[in-house]
Amino acid sequence: MYKQLDQAAGIRNMKQTKAIRVIAVTSGKGGVGKTNIATNLGVALASMGQRVALLDADMGLANVDVLLGIYPQFNLSHVLAGEKTLSEIMLEGPKGLQVIPASSGIQQMSELSGIEQAAIIRAFSEIDQELDVLIVDTAAGISGSVVNFARACQEVMVVVCDEPTSLTDAYAFIKLLNRDYGLYQFHILTNMVQSVRQGQNLFIKLSRVTDRYLDVTLNFAGAVPYDEALRKAVQKQTALVEAFPGSKAAQSLIGIARQINNWPEKNQSGGYLEFFVERMIEYSCREPVA
Repeated sequence: MYKQLDQAAGIRNMKQTKAIRVIAVTSGKGGVGKTNIATNLGVALASMGQRVALLDADMGLANVDVLLGIYPQFNLSHVLAGEKTLSEIMLEGPKGLQVIPASSGIQQMSELSGIEQAAIIRAFSEIDQELDVLIVDTAAGISGSVVNFARACQEVMVVVCDEPTSLTDAYAFIKLLNRDYGLYQFHILTNMVQSVRQGQNLFIKLSRVTDRYLDVTLNFAGAVPYDEALRKAVQKQTALVEAFPGSKAAQSLIGIARQINNWPEKNQSGGYLEFFVERMIEYSCREPVA
């Protein structure tokens, strides 16, 4: 038997009335360039006129702000402490991208309880801007927080690279979400590949395994090539698509952002921001009654 937080409180007051696209950008392991992908897709979508917010959901090792060269005075730890509202900690990044910063190097933030996770997510009821896209940059791995964010989002994009551990861990993550939580559709983005063909081959390799053992549908989101320009953009603390828009990797990311704009809308309540909040509360706020 469980007790649950009042889901209606605050949600009824949300000003978001239109459907938005909520995308989790995640990975089975670290080091695959997930946060760079999430950040650059956010900037690319914003440059196309979309109203985009990027939530840094790596609660203990946040680095979206570092990649963009912005320096938040406050972050999600202050929201959790009740010191600030979510709107008060949001920062404007390039092309009007709204960044919701997490904390970095605070162990407590990486070990949030279900109720604490939901307290942060409930803060979304305070957002007064209308959005078209919310990108959730999760931590790597299969922690409870990562799983809850992925389950709550409308779309799940898994980033992989050409390493055996990347594919193995991506498969394990997809398997967990499919068998334990009923998710069946995933977008696969291959990163740091030598060519589009290599990226497609990685996708095919992963698909063969999932087709054999899981009841899932994998969609090829695209391939981003290895590009020295990315290292230069990171050093400049500027998004690649802004610093070097003509580079091969930037062009690939811009193309993927265009595809995201053309993804079919899902005919479900999860397309509304308030339902993202409700899902997070439902998934992360169950405590055994003493």
